[in-house]
Amino acid sequence: MIEVDRLTKRYGNLKAVDEVSFQVEKGEILGFLGPNGAGKTTTMRILTCFLPATEGTARVAGYDVFEDAMEVKRRIGYLPEHPPLYDEMTVDGYLKFVARIKGVAPEDRKRRLQEVKETVRIEGYGRKLIKHLSKGFKQRVGLAQALIHDPEVLILDEPTVGLDPNQIKEVRELIKSLSGNHTIILSTHILPEVSMTCQRVVIISDGKIVAVDTPENLTRQQQGAAHIYMEASGSDVAVQRHLQQIEGVLSVVSRPLGEGEVSSFRIETELKQDVRGRIARSVIEGGFELLEFRSLQLSLEEVFTQLTTQEEVRSQ
Repeated sequence: MIEVDRLTKRYGNLKAVDEVSFQVEKGEILGFLGPNGAGKTTTMRILTCFLPATEGTARVAGYDVFEDAMEVKRRIGYLPEHPPLYDEMTVDGYLKFVARIKGVAPEDRKRRLQEVKETVRIEGYGRKLIKHLSKGFKQRVGLAQALIHDPEVLILDEPTVGLDPNQIKEVRELIKSLSGNHTIILSTHILPEVSMTCQRVVIISDGKIVAVDTPENLTRQQQGAAHIYMEASGSDVAVQRHLQQIEGVLSVVSRPLGEGEVSSFRIETELKQDVRGRIARSVIEGGFELLEFRSLQLSLEEVFTQLTTQEEVRSQ
């Protein structure tokens, strides 16, 4: 659905985007991540035909963003970080205006207006002036304008910026509900949202792609070793010594928990073999009471920090 091949954007000697390549499959939600100034917004502006590239190619729904810009625009709904709203217009008036300029057929406009208001849950706000809406509802109107012409592709730049936790949850669920019928590129700084919303992630740093994968694979690859959190009763020294003798265990760090002989243990194990069952059985057979046992993974935020920090160091 979206194909980006060695896309480059120069401003004089500065490369804002440096040979960026990735693909987005039909119906997929792709998270597009990077620190400020990494090239995210520049890339999205190129894909939406707001900005020309210096080199490389990009195709949306089979159309080249440079040679067939009008066809691409017909197939894209774009929500920039600051939605293009007119505060003095009513919600209905604004969406009717957008429907006209986006080429929605006159006989379809009333139906599309009702459909998008239901989709983004603003049915009762048609007669309200946009300036009287909360930040969350303005964001919904911005999303409605991106959807009004029923595009195949949605490009959303920081759609939850400035929203409270409840509004963020609502927008997240709304975006997830749009997948399948729409192909979505989602840029956000709220990394837990990516883990809960996106099937795959592209991380860009200093204009270059540093990772493309699922959130789960990224955390697994960056971790380097598997980690387990365990709580058990018994002498922490004895439990630690017991754990260190198990094949596949690389290191053990213990910490007493409150009163009595209950301690927590952070166990580092080899990635190439799953030793969780072996550890649990050995602890119980060793006469210790196993109270808690679970795998630990890096968060996407930790992976993001590792990848972008590594790229900054390499570029210096």
